[in-house]
Amino acid sequence: MKKWLRTDSAAAWLFLAPSVIGFALFYLIPFAIGVFYSFIDSTVDSHFVGLDNYRELLASGSFRKAASNTFYFSAISVPLILVLSLALAMLLNKNIYLRKWLRTAYVLPLVVPVASIILIWQMLFDWNGSLNFWLSGFGLARVDWMKTDAARNVIIVVYLWKNIGYNVILFLAGLQQIPKDYYETAQIEGAGRLRQFSSITLVYLTSTMFFVVIMSILNSFKVFRETYLIAGDYPHDSIYMMQHYMNNMFVALDIQKLTAAANLMVGCILLIVLGLFAIERRYRQFME
Repeated sequence: MKKWLRTDSAAAWLFLAPSVIGFALFYLIPFAIGVFYSFIDSTVDSHFVGLDNYRELLASGSFRKAASNTFYFSAISVPLILVLSLALAMLLNKNIYLRKWLRTAYVLPLVVPVASIILIWQMLFDWNGSLNFWLSGFGLARVDWMKTDAARNVIIVVYLWKNIGYNVILFLAGLQQIPKDYYETAQIEGAGRLRQFSSITLVYLTSTMFFVVIMSILNSFKVFRETYLIAGDYPHDSIYMMQHYMNNMFVALDIQKLTAAANLMVGCILLIVLGLFAIERRYRQFME
């Protein structure tokens, strides 16, 4: 025992023990309890019902609407934030005017609490808000942003504003690791900018791109906070997300549907992440 305690692995486990215990208490054990609740009919009697809760969940129109809205939002916002953040990172990686100030500006949304500026977003997108005032000034019709399908565009803008700075930082770190000699050699050999971008930039940003995609997908599933603060408990149908459904089930104390929906959401995220791992592994093999 004394010999084991003197080893590096014992020291590593001792340092990791508080984090492992905390993660198990606040994440693993509650998740396991949630999985158990999804297979019973009540938290009181605890009768095993198999997949009945999941069948009722999939037959629910509100759940299908929430799932389709969440999928649509992620499918639109994630590619959009990837393209914009990479373009901004490549721009900030050059010697442009006010580069340091621009870097600070993109980081500010990460440190400013969303709840403290939600009032500004509400004033901006209200029927009598600033944006509609500007539109009427140009002779355009006003838009009821939060009570029509345009609400989806509002949430996408808020998502981009909140998360684009984090992605820009990651892409900047990846771009600065690429040796400039590669670009100089490519220019000497006659490679254009598009060829340099596809053969050098994207190749050396593979690991960074993979991480940014995963984080962007996870953040797209966490847009409920902004949506809830802007639109409330029951927003327009176009922005009724999975988290809205689970929050309403929690208010109604329907723990079985709540845990079943949460488990399906975790399963979908896990499948997406595993799929991305497989794609990244095959891409590395192809490049090698």
